[in-house]
Amino acid sequence: MFNLSEKNEMRIWRQYLHQIPELAYQETQTSQFIADKLTDFGLKVHQGLAKTGVVATLSAGNSSKSIALRADMDGLPIQEQNSFAHKSRHANTMHACGHDGHSTMLLATARYLTGHRNFNGTVYFIFQPAEEGRAGAKSMIDEGLFEMFPTSCVFGMHNFPDIPAGHFAVKSGAMMASFDCFEITLTGQATHAAMPHLGNDVIVVAAQVINALQTIVSRTLDPAHPAVVSITQIHAGNTWNALPESVVLRGTFRCFDPAVKTTIAEKIEQLVKAVCASFGAAATITFNPENPGYPVTWNTEAETAQALRAAIAVVGEQCVNQTPIPSMGSEDFAFMLQERPGCYLWIGNGASENSCLLHNPNYDFNDQILPIGAAYWVKLVETVLNDPT
Repeated sequence: MFNLSEKNEMRIWRQYLHQIPELAYQETQTSQFIADKLTDFGLKVHQGLAKTGVVATLSAGNSSKSIALRADMDGLPIQEQNSFAHKSRHANTMHACGHDGHSTMLLATARYLTGHRNFNGTVYFIFQPAEEGRAGAKSMIDEGLFEMFPTSCVFGMHNFPDIPAGHFAVKSGAMMASFDCFEITLTGQATHAAMPHLGNDVIVVAAQVINALQTIVSRTLDPAHPAVVSITQIHAGNTWNALPESVVLRGTFRCFDPAVKTTIAEKIEQLVKAVCASFGAAATITFNPENPGYPVTWNTEAETAQALRAAIAVVGEQCVNQTPIPSMGSEDFAFMLQERPGCYLWIGNGASENSCLLHNPNYDFNDQILPIGAAYWVKLVETVLNDPT
């Protein structure tokens, strides 16, 4: 489908984007690069949704059917440890999740479809900012994404290390877990470290809270309902000889069932308050202080069947895992799936040796899968928009 020159150009685009990673809602250079390419291809381009979002429109034939394809653009606040020539130029920022590759595959798809309009309907190419914990998908929706670009269905794709390159994985139902975070501030009486009996040692309280929270999944939830609760930050004190007045704990919980999500939140509050009461300390708990939380990424049945047909057409049935284990990771594409039927699919990035895992400072996108991912997008558009039903 793609000749050698086109494959080389994809690699050049991807490696350029890898060098200029930008954080959530700051993807100005990235989005302008994408918008300029789309304009050069001859597409109608809209900029500015969710600050840096880009949406391009391409129509062919006379059908009213439509499809939207989405790629994310933002990087992560990680200092890259790779030494290759296309490593990040930006300190403490890198593409550690492959959004440079996702954007490149969708760009290549847009260019191909402008020259090979073997479909009947309208394609919307959505380049979304702020996927990494900042809910850029929700921001685009809140600012009128689906009113301005009234697609019938929406599809997403993400690379996945340790799925073989050239393979896909997809299923209907839950693909990715919901995501919620919390901040717990424990407060007590500060005192000299040599006289702990005169105060409330909130560091000890914090230790008990952490242990207690780990019983939620193991002793409160039905084992048939997967979930995870993790403490990811502990902030307390600033010297060796004083017990601090407060400790801040931050963490996340993930699951696949809204009822389980409610139970976890309620149990966090109960356990924290009970532990604090036993030590004479106080606590405040805030859920999702910096983002709205992400819902479950839920693939609809009909659209998953279309994605499967397209993936199988590109790589063969033997290279498509139709029963993948859902990931406890989360994805703000879930907000789009709440608004429109659709499907979110994984494309194999190959082996993860040398720490080439998502969100790892040694990660890099596998350029060999760029034409495979773009070919899937093209076949999906043709599958959906040429379907007579």
